[in-house]
Amino acid sequence: MDASTLPPVLDSAEFQAFATGFPTMIAHLAVTLGLMLGGALAYVWMTPWKEIALIRQGNAAAALALAGVLVGLAIPLAVSLNVSTSVRDILIWGVATVALQLLAFRLVDMLLTGLPQRIQQGEISAAILLVGAKLSTALILAAALTG
Repeated sequence: MDASTLPPVLDSAEFQAFATGFPTMIAHLAVTLGLMLGGALAYVWMTPWKEIALIRQGNAAAALALAGVLVGLAIPLAVSLNVSTSVRDILIWGVATVALQLLAFRLVDMLLTGLPQRIQQGEISAAILLVGAKLSTALILAAALTG
């Protein structure tokens, strides 16, 4: 089948741009989601409580705290994805972003002493404060990425 037999829409510049760009978008998305998953797993591993077990037991505070971590990782990763131009660029900035965000999360956990124990006990107010602190650091890190 040659180009002269293609329907006009398939021969359009827009379709050609989509056909070229879609695989790149999928690669960028996969790398960024992988970074977020890796960051979330690292956070779960390094926290003093076991979120997944607590969530399975119905602990809403632990679920809220982990949701805050996911959103807190996603915000700077989304900005990193936006300012990056290649998969390598996404990996470099994404790894740096995840590392800085995990460090910030850990500092927040240490500064807000007693919150992990309160979350283990299911206190929603403690989880809300923790989520607020983590989202605040995520927004600041995201802004720092744009210079």
